[in-house]
Amino acid sequence: MHGTARPQTEQIGLTRASWRARWQRLAELLGGDRALLLGVLLAAIAALPALVAWAPQMTDYPSHLAGYKVALDHGQDPYLTRYFVFNWEWTGNLGVELLMVPMAPLFGLEQAGRIIVVMIPFLSGLSIIAVCRSLGRRVDVGPILAFAMIWSPSLLMGFLNYSLSVALGLLAFALWIRLEDRPWRWAVMVPIGFVVWLCHVSGWGVMGVLMFGYEWSRRRNWLDWRPFIKPWPLIFPLFPMLLGVGANSKVSYGRYVLDYKFGILYKAMRSYDYWFDIASVSAVATLLAVAIFRRHFDGRLGWAAVILLVLTLAVPRQIFGGDYADYRLSTTALLVACLAIDWSLPRWAIVAAASLFISRTAVTTVVWYQDAQTARQLIAALDQVPEGARVATAVAIPRVQWRFGPFEHFGSYAVVRRSAMENSNFALPDVHMLSMRDLSYRFADPSQRILYSPRQHIDLRKFAPARHAEYLWYIGRIKPVALPDGARILYSSPNSFLARLADPADIAN
Repeated sequence: MHGTARPQTEQIGLTRASWRARWQRLAELLGGDRALLLGVLLAAIAALPALVAWAPQMTDYPSHLAGYKVALDHGQDPYLTRYFVFNWEWTGNLGVELLMVPMAPLFGLEQAGRIIVVMIPFLSGLSIIAVCRSLGRRVDVGPILAFAMIWSPSLLMGFLNYSLSVALGLLAFALWIRLEDRPWRWAVMVPIGFVVWLCHVSGWGVMGVLMFGYEWSRRRNWLDWRPFIKPWPLIFPLFPMLLGVGANSKVSYGRYVLDYKFGILYKAMRSYDYWFDIASVSAVATLLAVAIFRRHFDGRLGWAAVILLVLTLAVPRQIFGGDYADYRLSTTALLVACLAIDWSLPRWAIVAAASLFISRTAVTTVVWYQDAQTARQLIAALDQVPEGARVATAVAIPRVQWRFGPFEHFGSYAVVRRSAMENSNFALPDVHMLSMRDLSYRFADPSQRILYSPRQHIDLRKFAPARHAEYLWYIGRIKPVALPDGARILYSSPNSFLARLADPADIAN
């Protein structure tokens, strides 16, 4: 031998030293700010699902993409003009629509949408760190645990405007704290309030709750009225709301209210695996209870978390024309509550909190990658569809399932790629800005859904949208027992098929 091997303990020590040196160099690039470096790294991990999938695998995403295409068309596409109407309204639900105006011409519609989806969890991660640092706190168990709430049910379902508005609202809240002693703070927060409201009205409400909770925690006594007027710079979006600009008056709690409200609490971390999600929310709830009992709970955020929890129970399910208005708040309340945990625990606890976030993000990343491969097979059916065709999409959905299905609105890609008339879009008059030009029959969401129970047969001869279409695009794990008379299958994959429908006159003859 020409030398002696270094002892294993010495090699481990050198490895640790080299990693510390690399970490220090990265931190120096960010001005020596290790907390910011940690936040950037965790935020980058949060964006992984959207980076590995060729298209976001969110339930509502394809229909949003179809809406963006019609909104940006401005009457240039004769087929889109024939089938759809888009009425722009200044309303509190325009976040991604406004971003698409400059981005789609630069990157293309689908790539711009993917960039925005990557940006939202990344911004959400940075906003968590920004709030923590603005409060003068260390990045410990609470803030890291809050990262596990980024891929919330709202984001997985595709509520992009709401998720973007919450991220911006948290950043605005961090700025509110930093500008506390500045007499001109109001001049900064008035336009920021409008920006967050334009993204989504619920995110604007969350921002207001955060600011009120912060001010309430600093009150002198229970009769101190100043916390109620301190957030006054955010009040101005109320005026267009009171004037009814872009408002929809439909309000509903739905059926079985108590069961539903309990459901959205224990489903606050719902994603793709029932037992993993239940174990996750149970672990977080347990730590929160212990932190509150041991008084390791920062009231500057804690009051906002309590208010958001109360609002989750009090707010109707349907409001402002949107569904799950209360469900959106449940995970946001949990995120703020985790941020409120102010407890310096041993390093193993921080590792455990980071492991929960990383493992949940890893599950989402793997599922998105797998679903994206299935989506490639599904979208190949559009090679058989001519421009401007009329397509009826039928999506078979189990009545009871835990995971979020990514293909419920997949048929909207027929609009995106073929300028087709298709029936899974959010296109109801007086509810959405997008609507069908022909209102003599309903050809919009949820007409594509076929809910089925175990052992139930699916008979597509009775599928109403097919009566108004040239093509039938079926997506589902179970095969139908019958097709419309005269239908001819042009393309099939393990989970779908595309059929050319017969002309009613030909069937009659």
